[in-house]
Amino acid sequence: MRLSILYTTVVSIGLSILSINGFAQKKLSEQLTLTAMEKLFQDTTVLKTAKGPRWSYDMGVVLEGAAAVWRNTGNGDYFKYIQYSMDAYLDKDGNIKTYKAEDFNIDNVKNGRALLLLYKVTGQQKYLLAATKLYDQLQQQPRTKEGGFWHKKIYPNQMWLDGLYMAEPFYAEYATLIKKDAAFDDIANQFIWMEKNARDSKTGLLYHGWDESREEKWADKTTGKSPNFWGRAMGWYIMSLVDVLDYFPKNHPKYNELVAILNRTATVTVKYQDAKSGVWFDILDMPKREGNYLESSASSMFVYGLAKGVRKGWLPKTFTAAASKGYAGLKKEFIEQAGAERVNLTKTVSVSGLGGKPKYRDGSFEYYISEKVITNDPKGVGAFICASAEMEIAALPKPGKGLKVTVDNFFNNEYMTGPTGSKIPFHYLWDEDDNNGFSLFGKIFNDAGVATSTLKVAPTTANLKGSNIYIIVDPDTEKETAAPNYMNAEHAKQISEWVKAGGVLVLLLNDVGNCEISKFNVLPETFGIHFNEDSRNKVQGLNFEQGAIKIPEGNTIFKTAKKVYIKEISTIKVSKPATSALTDNGDVIIATAKYGKGTVFAVGDPWFYNEYIDGRKLPKDLENFKATNDLVNWLIKQAQSK
Repeated sequence: MRLSILYTTVVSIGLSILSINGFAQKKLSEQLTLTAMEKLFQDTTVLKTAKGPRWSYDMGVVLEGAAAVWRNTGNGDYFKYIQYSMDAYLDKDGNIKTYKAEDFNIDNVKNGRALLLLYKVTGQQKYLLAATKLYDQLQQQPRTKEGGFWHKKIYPNQMWLDGLYMAEPFYAEYATLIKKDAAFDDIANQFIWMEKNARDSKTGLLYHGWDESREEKWADKTTGKSPNFWGRAMGWYIMSLVDVLDYFPKNHPKYNELVAILNRTATVTVKYQDAKSGVWFDILDMPKREGNYLESSASSMFVYGLAKGVRKGWLPKTFTAAASKGYAGLKKEFIEQAGAERVNLTKTVSVSGLGGKPKYRDGSFEYYISEKVITNDPKGVGAFICASAEMEIAALPKPGKGLKVTVDNFFNNEYMTGPTGSKIPFHYLWDEDDNNGFSLFGKIFNDAGVATSTLKVAPTTANLKGSNIYIIVDPDTEKETAAPNYMNAEHAKQISEWVKAGGVLVLLLNDVGNCEISKFNVLPETFGIHFNEDSRNKVQGLNFEQGAIKIPEGNTIFKTAKKVYIKEISTIKVSKPATSALTDNGDVIIATAKYGKGTVFAVGDPWFYNEYIDGRKLPKDLENFKATNDLVNWLIKQAQSK
């Protein structure tokens, strides 16, 4: 079967499933992602001629949006879309079709973010090999005299605002993964130099480009700056800042400087927000000049930067009003219905640049407004999806605001060989994106307002004092860890005293042979819970129904999920004060207990990990993602009811 036919078949199957099993009304981020999946880049799975389609950054912007929607929904079709899109270009050795490192085009680095996501989730080496080729390009990229990346080899001595988005988020994420700590000096300097050289002292706005040599025709002969403040250029810049800060070490000496640059950029962004529409003009400082227009990609980028900056705490909450006004404007000015649960994004400028041939782009106002304005341009589509996904998180209730959930990394203390060859902690950790990780579980907590943390030492009433919810998952056996930290009576005493004072304890064990149970039982038995050393719900291959458990109507914990998947479970025996919270064929699967002011939740499998809630593997009638949301809401209520 040809790849193009296979791609179309897989996507159409996914979309039909979405329409059948989706929620009553999909959110805007999903609706525009579905439009993108159906209409954009449909020829990328087959290279019909030697000239195209090309490895292109605008695809990467759409895939950023798809990744955000995947994480928000737990629907694996969106992840598969990212994977099929990238797989069209890669061979098993990570070589990228149509990519030429020797072009030193910084735009070509953008898609590295999608490659890193695929590597982190799947572990497939081809994605890391391909990402490394893009990192190697950055190491050889021509630079200005002070060290700024040239935008392209064909544009010597020039830095553009666009280039910060194309390179720096990938650079920061790769450096974090591969432990290239020295890279963060370079990353910070790119922003510092760009702002220093492109910022207008009078308005605070940033010019689109800067030519160190002052030789380019568009460059001011004194300052080297281009003539105008193009909206999308500043949009790229604010997006790059909030995406880099996800990975930038907080203890780095230049961290605060980056946060300060973000605040200056956000402040001037809001200053030039159109008061009437809530969105932004293509040329930011000339709203009344004939020919200027409200532009959707820049407006989406500004909303994304403001909303994410507030959510992550880099911007004051006072910026929330501007983000909300901007998002309302986006929906009113640029979104049009495009069928059942589909929308289009209108009024995006297709491209704007500086210099080049055969048409020379002089950076004048007349040049910018002469470029074509189109519907569903991928740069606008991707930016709007990112903005919408952020605003949808912001709109979620925050019942857990002020609470903290801590995951144990003492009883569960496993290590694996990381991409650099060194040993790294893994298995049920918040920052772990692969099948074994809790990254989506942690995101659900975060989206509900709960802070996440990790406890790497033995729990005590003192070091648990700041935690409202404490999760112990899959205690180690000797086959997993050379010298396991076993539960003992003193650990159990410390934890139970914390529970009695109002803590919420979550015990996620495993089946016999994959988890230390006999010693660990000293803790749950304090609450009337005993884990049996058995293994129920063994599943053969992909026969997922063997691991299915139906949740009856009226379950007090799982209020929306009706059917879940839990395989290889250690069942539970309960006695007072514990009670059964879910049974199946006579076996207690989940138990809870009230103990003093606190609560205990126990199940014999750590089934809230990525493999079974990220939608990539399970059939859609198994609602583990919904169940995880249900559990988080219930745990928050228990923490608040002490």
